[in-house]
Amino acid sequence: MTFDSSDLPAIDLRSDTVTLPTEAMYERMRSAPLGDDALDGDPTARELEGRTAELLGKAAGLFLPSCTMANLVATLVHAGRAEQVIVQADSHLYNAERGAAVLTGAFFLPIGGPDGTMEMAALHDALDARGLRLRTAMLALETSHNSAGGAVPPLVHMAEVHALAAERGAALHIDGARLFNAATFLDVEADRIAAHCDSVAICLSKGLSAPLGAVLAGSLSFIEQARAVRRMLGGQQRQAGIVAAAGLVALDMRGRLIEDHVRTARLADLLHAVEPSLVPRFPETNILLVDVAASGHSAAEWCETLATCGVLVRPWRRYTLRCVLHRHIDDDAIERAGRAFATAAGQLFRARAVRDRS
Repeated sequence: MTFDSSDLPAIDLRSDTVTLPTEAMYERMRSAPLGDDALDGDPTARELEGRTAELLGKAAGLFLPSCTMANLVATLVHAGRAEQVIVQADSHLYNAERGAAVLTGAFFLPIGGPDGTMEMAALHDALDARGLRLRTAMLALETSHNSAGGAVPPLVHMAEVHALAAERGAALHIDGARLFNAATFLDVEADRIAAHCDSVAICLSKGLSAPLGAVLAGSLSFIEQARAVRRMLGGQQRQAGIVAAAGLVALDMRGRLIEDHVRTARLADLLHAVEPSLVPRFPETNILLVDVAASGHSAAEWCETLATCGVLVRPWRRYTLRCVLHRHIDDDAIERAGRAFATAAGQLFRARAVRDRS
């Protein structure tokens, strides 16, 4: 089967960060009341902070340029130098946001576990360690979990980790960059997830389509400290309401995330029909990890081949691709992507067969 993508726009599955603002966002940005957020406060930014905090069941919120900065600010507030931060071993905070470890002076201890969870026996061992041990000041979980293919840790697990953290005098922070995707999968309101933490960060610029921005939420005293740390890091903005306005519209779009989940499941079905080994785990949210090891070709080679078929994806590990669905990917794009994967698989599996015979 051949596939000619020359007259069609590329299907961009590299990330949900490629989403563009909606017309409603541009309208809200043009009419947003503004102020200096570093002086008297920006009314639109404060509205976004208050609304997000309410959705998450927290007392207060803080608008920041990115979720990476929000996680860093949370870590700086919760943990001091020579204190321990326990993180899920495959988490974005631990593997991609190295600034938290460098700038805090805290010691980061990773705890592994399946599908974005922490192995509880290992967590107990880490907290019960004796001898020359550091005080554990913070634990961190991620939902939905990026490197686990958008997996959503069960609420009972989050509750267990939170209870254990509280028992040991540590704070629990949730990196909820895609928390609304997690809430959609669990069919609960976002505050049901955020109830199991002391602070939580959400991103507005992924599936929610805002051009940038994140909100960190927690107690009044926590946000007061976080605001001071944000200023220290250069994250304080002036007329922040221009972009906060887009964030307010983004919050209204969280109900459409189910569409991305349904289309991700459809793509998984199409790939499974091409070659079952490509889909080792059925997706829960909008991220699909594709295992290409059986083809004998690397993820980078698959990316190149798929690009010639009109589909853009990212190499996640040596033999793993990551596909992320978002609002710019409609049903037709999913069917086209399925055909492109079939074409690429035909080429690459056939090339391996020829190589193996030679």
